[in-house]
Amino acid sequence: MKNNRYIFFAAALLAVAGCDKFLDKMPDNRAEIDTQEKIQALLTSAYPPTDYMLVTEFMSDNVDDYGANNPYTDRFIDQVFAWDDVTESDNEDPESVWESSYHAIACANEAISAIDSLSRLDASLDLSAERAEALLCRAYNHFILVNVFSIAYNPETSTTDLGIPYSEKPETKLNPKYERGTVAGVYEKIEKDLEEALPHVSDRYYTVPKYHFNQKAALAFAARFYLYYGKFEKSVEYANRCLGQEPSAMLRDWEYQASMTQKYDPIVEHYIDATLNCNLLLMTAYSKMGLAFGPYYVYSRYAHGNYLASTETGEAIPNLWNGSNQTYWMGMKEYEATNLDKTMFWKLPYLFEYTDPVARIGYYRTVYPAFTADQVLLERAEANVLLGKFHEALDDANLWIRNIASGDPERLPRTLDLDRVNQWFNDTPYHSWDASTVKKHLNPKFITLEEGSTQENMLQCILALKRVETLGQGLRWFDVKRYGIQLDRRIINAEGRPYRNTGTLEPFDKRTAVQIPRKVRDAGITPNPRDNQ
Repeated sequence: MKNNRYIFFAAALLAVAGCDKFLDKMPDNRAEIDTQEKIQALLTSAYPPTDYMLVTEFMSDNVDDYGANNPYTDRFIDQVFAWDDVTESDNEDPESVWESSYHAIACANEAISAIDSLSRLDASLDLSAERAEALLCRAYNHFILVNVFSIAYNPETSTTDLGIPYSEKPETKLNPKYERGTVAGVYEKIEKDLEEALPHVSDRYYTVPKYHFNQKAALAFAARFYLYYGKFEKSVEYANRCLGQEPSAMLRDWEYQASMTQKYDPIVEHYIDATLNCNLLLMTAYSKMGLAFGPYYVYSRYAHGNYLASTETGEAIPNLWNGSNQTYWMGMKEYEATNLDKTMFWKLPYLFEYTDPVARIGYYRTVYPAFTADQVLLERAEANVLLGKFHEALDDANLWIRNIASGDPERLPRTLDLDRVNQWFNDTPYHSWDASTVKKHLNPKFITLEEGSTQENMLQCILALKRVETLGQGLRWFDVKRYGIQLDRRIINAEGRPYRNTGTLEPFDKRTAVQIPRKVRDAGITPNPRDNQ
């Protein structure tokens, strides 16, 4: 059932005549936020309750179609997989992502307004940490929105590409007019909020810092933001500050996780453990991702199966570091049955929130790490490749490999050098829909890239490692958009091989910008263009 959460303050972004459920009262009929404690409580609502992961993961190349004989699908996920404009309702549909993020932004704006008011009344009251958290939440939610609903940032077109409305103050009118602006304009405002916040981030009032923008999480966000923004030196700077002098101490302990009981529940509960150094920011969400990428039938028509694993992702890339006998401390899990093939790393838990325990109805939930140290390490490696600093990037790649890979380091050294990377990727053919490989054509607009060059080979390497690291968490889609990677939809037959191409997404296809919700378009906000319009 659709979760119709009441969207206050930002409701005008969805308001149309006759849609009273979104705004039954004037926005000023609200509780007064007049103490530091109330501000802190309000900021817990400045994190989005619906995640982007399901939409972006199922739009990416991390899933294949296992055919019409697999009944475990619905019209919503069919549309997402086919890159169609979504018309079906779901708790994780684009409208829910939009509502959720603008709800969080509205809470951040209300907190900032209250902070300003309280500071004028009492100049001795230090609310700098609360203001920093509010600014970070506002920046982060706009960052998600612009990367889901707009074309990826690039210096060629972002000054004219449609952005998303950037909300910077609480709403006091019933029907304010919004403009989408440009992608470049949105990034400028995110940067302004981010840079204003970073010097003042503090963990002093957090009960559980990992569920807030703590200092490490804020630096991780900055590193990712500047990577996407094309300011690679700043990305490296913030990644350095996040990871510190001993990044190995911050990485996920895969050896320990492999020693655990290899059951789904204990593994995923450990993966999201707030005490782990690797988990920088945890978020809760209405989400079926624990089911879709867990040992369940849910959405298994479109799955990351054995063919993808063995040719493109988890089971393919260990060949890069000296042989397939050297795999992972904790390998991929296979879940197979009739018309079912899931091969994946277990990461996110499946939780259920009962709204009526007697009727046994409620909402699917999960907890996910929005930022991890392992992600930051590989994002730093990518930024260094783009700066031409290949040896620094190799240091990070080798650290990641040594941490996740098992095997005898004397017999099979877990070390890459430029010769090995160049040889392996030059010998690897480019991917085609019916003959998968790790290597896909890259067409970035933010850098001139020569195919077969060391820089291209290093990017292929780092993007492959990132794809494995973030599998099942929705982040691969943003790399697909940024690098203009062509995607093909194919059906996998009973023998586990591709046998029909059912659709292609060309580099920088307009559909990479998810269509904004119907109610928003009906309110007069410009829709994303489509080729058939």
